[in-house]
Amino acid sequence: MFGKILLTIDALGLLLGAPIADYNHTHIFNPRWTPHAKFHGAQTITLSAALGLATLYYTWRPSFLSLQNKRSVQRERDSLGMAVFTGTIYWLAGLVAILYPGTEGVDPEFGPAGSFPQRNVFTAFAGMAVLGWLVETWV
Repeated sequence: MFGKILLTIDALGLLLGAPIADYNHTHIFNPRWTPHAKFHGAQTITLSAALGLATLYYTWRPSFLSLQNKRSVQRERDSLGMAVFTGTIYWLAGLVAILYPGTEGVDPEFGPAGSFPQRNVFTAFAGMAVLGWLVETWV
């Protein structure tokens, strides 16, 4: 159960993190951003929320299935495997995005060049998902 709680915290980070961090004056309402940049910001918010919902679904789906037979145990392992995938892919993409040419963790008016404040948050949420999966599937 502890592992599912960690996966749920990760899912809540996905559901709430991008809208809180990006639906404001630093991103969607930033007058310096081009419409196409705002499009990608909106795409990111939507993707994060969709992955959060998928993570919740795959984390808790096995709990709502009945019979604890061999088949349902395998289904639970498969669901938790999908939960860790959907629960980490957004965070991993964020960690890799900083490696692309010309990218920065923040725009110049909101922080110094080379800063990447998302690093710790992204790593922590991805780590929670992986730890949650390990706890639930440890044999």
